[in-house]
Amino acid sequence: MQGSTERRPTHPRTASRRRYLMCRPTYFDVTYSINVWMDPSRPTSAQTAQEQWKRLHDTFSTLGHDVELIEPVPGLPDMVFSANGAMVVDGSVLVARFRNRQRADEAEAYLDWFRAAGWSQVRQAEYINEGEGDFLFTGTEILAGSGFRSDQRAHHEVRDFFDRPVMSLTLIDPRFYHLDTALSVLGHGEIMYYPDAFSEESRSVLSERFPEAILADEADALVFGLNAVSDGKNVILPRRATGLADQLRDRGYTPVGADLTELLKAGGSVKCCTLELRE
Repeated sequence: MQGSTERRPTHPRTASRRRYLMCRPTYFDVTYSINVWMDPSRPTSAQTAQEQWKRLHDTFSTLGHDVELIEPVPGLPDMVFSANGAMVVDGSVLVARFRNRQRADEAEAYLDWFRAAGWSQVRQAEYINEGEGDFLFTGTEILAGSGFRSDQRAHHEVRDFFDRPVMSLTLIDPRFYHLDTALSVLGHGEIMYYPDAFSEESRSVLSERFPEAILADEADALVFGLNAVSDGKNVILPRRATGLADQLRDRGYTPVGADLTELLKAGGSVKCCTLELRE
């Protein structure tokens, strides 16, 4: 399933300088299973994960973006997925409240980091809320996912905290357990997503709100091609998502391939490793 590739952009794509928070995968491993991608019996390599993560980090720097680091904590192997740690909009920070006990202690590390870094409006979510894993900011509104991780009540909390409109979306395929595994914000009012990851009602909402969205097929979705980061021009995404890369070029974006196959063993890729800090 693919969107139209005939449409050309009506204006040049422009990259804007971004500020990201990342966490080195020093303690990366798969020792438990909290999503269908995680198999503790499958070998993992922290060294490979660190090498792949470093190339992603360097890609952001090469593109002119600012990257800050939060110190990894022993015993928290999923802390590399910094996008799940919080959501930051207009200088306000809502830190995650994780559903699974294996990740619960990550929240304290993110609370401490933001407070130490001088962010004044910082608090932890009251309801289960997995940060930018399930909440994606388009620049005007927040797309909010539920179905597997974040609580539906968290959507109202996010709306009130950030004073931004929220569009609720329901995920139905456990392979796409976070919104950022099934949908990516590109900028210019555009998104790309995998329709079959969403309920019929949510597909209808997305089709109406984003009629010219790029639609991913299953092959690109399964290599986490939608777990991507866009600066308005450059779209960093898994290099194996070749169909999405072609569609992005047709829309005037510049796809930048990344290899995070080791981290995919824990159900994460480019976006999962990248929390945007919006002041």
